[in-house]
Amino acid sequence: MAALLTIVGPPTPAAAVSAGDATGVSQAGNTFTINTTTTAKARVVVARQDIFRIWLSTNGAFTDNPAGNALAIDTGFGPVNTSVSDAGAYYRISTPALSIRVHKSPLRFSVYRADDSTLVWEEAQPLSWTTTQTTQRLTQGADEQFYGTGLRLGEWALRGKTVPVSVSNSWTENSNASPAPFYMSTQGYGVMRNTWAPGSYAFGAPGAFTHNESRFDAWYFVADSLKGVLDAYTDVSGKPFLAPMWGFELGNADCWNASNPAYSGDHNRLRHQTTPDVVGYATDARTADMPSGWFLPNDGYGCEYTTPLKSTVDALKAKGFQTGLWTSTGLSGIADEVGTQGSRGVKTDVAWIGGGYKTAFQGVQQAVDGIENNSDARRYVWTVDGWAGTQRNAVVWTGDTWGTWDAMRWHVPAITGAGLSGLNYASGDVDGIYGGSAETYVRDLQWKAFTPAFMTMSGWGAANPTSGYQDKQPWRFSDPYLSINRKYLKLKMRLMPYLYSASRVAHETGVPSTRALVLEYPDDAVARGNLTSGQFMSGDSFLVAPVVTDTTTRDSIYLPAGTWTDYWTGRTYSGPGWLDGYSAPLDTLPLFVKGGGIVPMWPQMNHTGEKPVSTLTYDVYPRGSSTFTLYEDDGLTRQHETGAYATQKVDVTAPASGTGDVTVTVGASTGTYTGKPSSRDYEFTVHAAGAPSGVTADGTTLPALASKAAYDAAATGWFFDSADRSGTLWIKTGSRSAGFTVRASGVTLLPSVTPTSSGPPIPKSGWRIRSVDSQETSAESGAAANAIDGNTTTKWHTAWSTGTAAPLPHEIQIDLGARYDVGGFSYLPRQDGGVNGRVGAYEVYVSETTTDWGAPVATGTFADTADEKTVSTTVKRGRYVRLRALTEAGNRGPWSSAAEISLRGTAVVG
Repeated sequence: MAALLTIVGPPTPAAAVSAGDATGVSQAGNTFTINTTTTAKARVVVARQDIFRIWLSTNGAFTDNPAGNALAIDTGFGPVNTSVSDAGAYYRISTPALSIRVHKSPLRFSVYRADDSTLVWEEAQPLSWTTTQTTQRLTQGADEQFYGTGLRLGEWALRGKTVPVSVSNSWTENSNASPAPFYMSTQGYGVMRNTWAPGSYAFGAPGAFTHNESRFDAWYFVADSLKGVLDAYTDVSGKPFLAPMWGFELGNADCWNASNPAYSGDHNRLRHQTTPDVVGYATDARTADMPSGWFLPNDGYGCEYTTPLKSTVDALKAKGFQTGLWTSTGLSGIADEVGTQGSRGVKTDVAWIGGGYKTAFQGVQQAVDGIENNSDARRYVWTVDGWAGTQRNAVVWTGDTWGTWDAMRWHVPAITGAGLSGLNYASGDVDGIYGGSAETYVRDLQWKAFTPAFMTMSGWGAANPTSGYQDKQPWRFSDPYLSINRKYLKLKMRLMPYLYSASRVAHETGVPSTRALVLEYPDDAVARGNLTSGQFMSGDSFLVAPVVTDTTTRDSIYLPAGTWTDYWTGRTYSGPGWLDGYSAPLDTLPLFVKGGGIVPMWPQMNHTGEKPVSTLTYDVYPRGSSTFTLYEDDGLTRQHETGAYATQKVDVTAPASGTGDVTVTVGASTGTYTGKPSSRDYEFTVHAAGAPSGVTADGTTLPALASKAAYDAAATGWFFDSADRSGTLWIKTGSRSAGFTVRASGVTLLPSVTPTSSGPPIPKSGWRIRSVDSQETSAESGAAANAIDGNTTTKWHTAWSTGTAAPLPHEIQIDLGARYDVGGFSYLPRQDGGVNGRVGAYEVYVSETTTDWGAPVATGTFADTADEKTVSTTVKRGRYVRLRALTEAGNRGPWSSAAEISLRGTAVVG
């Protein structure tokens, strides 16, 4: 629950000035100071061969440093070889990885790789400033793409967009819930402005990157990949924290002290009168067999918890729940709440930290300190209004949003895109805080179960699903919704070791567990852009394509290169390609596993620690050679920071296709932590089309079992079930305390098919009518432009009011505004009740020019109906499309008309 803040726009900037010419460079260690023809000076500080800082002081004093080391917490990476030389038109500052050019007249910067010829970035104009703003302008490469700016509520590929790097607390599409003054480029660099000041980034040609201060201070990170940039950025600004295991489970926030006279909500809320009432909800969850792990049983706003708190905390813990507190006023009591009462989480509300920037950052740090200075627990803080560096301290979430299909649509790229700023834990309230429905709740929970952290917010939604309640607890719904919610929460619990290991990777490298496809497929032109912003990778194996409309069919799923196995059916596809018509009834999240995927799974449980992990299952999708490293620790304390953890490496070798041996080599679990088992049972589910000729474990033959029931009863052995997801080989090896190898001989892999699709819809924003042979513009609005305006109630119609109708054939030519590989064409006849002009026989052409159309990519005859007609075309690259209407479907006259013409295909980059 949060109050919106007043948004005050920036003042009109004064005329900008710059530093003039560079007149010399002096070196002191790895700091290079550049004198100019004005009072301004610039410094280049080399922290590592691939990391440096540019600091411009308008008065040459270098005393104005408001962020200090709060954002760049680690810049001492040891000695680095640097040098400076005069190259005539510029000074060259060199490291083993970079050549930084300081152009003399006027002072500008550019950066090249070590070969001194491969450009990384270049200023299009000198750094400029006013009394209120400082701007850097960078050139833009022909196919350069940009990512970052924090938890931006919308698409994550930013080329051509202008993004506010500022706090508004509006929580609507294209605002920024937790801005970060960081972005990175496919050119292999990232930038973090070292400032608390708000700004705006225009990713145009050139780009203009502005902050509201009269100083310039930025850190630059150069690497060979986007993952490398994130690693370097988080080396300086801090690695993502590693959440406690219970923090991966579903949480719920609500007011359980509605009887308080100061509470601003309904004082008569059933079962919400005093804080201990939350324990009844914990009982409900366990009675409903519903996994979940923590509660926030107060929310400020007059609903502070009732004392004593400890008895409630203890009662929740007895049922497998941790307790956190949600504050709208501050943390004056946190030492007691954590150290004595046993609370373990904090949500910093906007009413307290909603000013953002340094205020919010310090509030989060205070919450972290309150937890870690008063217990051995790990930090677990949720916040809005994060900034660069927040990844090391908190989960960021999207604020007070609505449970609608449209909000879900932009939440998918928002939460995925946050990872492109190093934010491993990003979320939004399941089905929003306001409104919502059973259907939107189910769909939202499905995909969020594949992100590390998620939470429900009760008390403000519709009075559903049960009369008298305003709860968004997943067990409050009736079937089928209840069972579907349970299905995905249980699946997340089984996947805990996979998701936890992925978050450990984030903790070590800055690469998030919820990944935009570009992180895994940086050279794939489709994966680099927003055509894939509606899907994501969960870890390195799962591809998740959420359903965000009220439908049972999911179109435009992009499968990159490799094989992809449908998690539910075992049907396997070969990428790259687009998949349309995927059957996705309400209980089915489109979910695919990458060929070679290795997925560790726990036994089924409803909360961490409910039962020992006596059996560890590895779910294997064999295809070539692949590897996975399992990470384990005690899941609660900070002992992992001093080395109390264990890893286990698993390698799989298999044929690329067809039939061959599948070998799974399980390494020894290396390392130790409190509670680590000395041994455990292992199970493998190997997805294959045919049974093996035999299975061995360390050379010992395992028995073949005649049925799944016999397999379930046995301690060791194998069983092949051809009916299970197109074929699953089940293997048990029994208890193991050391590394071992399992070999299944003569396994036939799942066959793959090529997805048949013509690509995603081509956006019409850049389209225009190039030419048309006939259009009615006198007696009605039958202009050709109506055929591409996205409005099905308008239409193009050939001329009829002149007295003499233009004869068939008719044609319309469309300029797409850019080049596409066109693979599909759709024609929607007029929808106003009229029938004449429906196209019958047709030809469709695609071309790079309008002077040579070549052969048609599609021909045929449309039926005389009002339904939309869609045809796959021969895939052809071009900017121009031509429809020739050869006949009228009903032979009613020499007319042609169209409500909408649409195309499918992929943009050509470069």
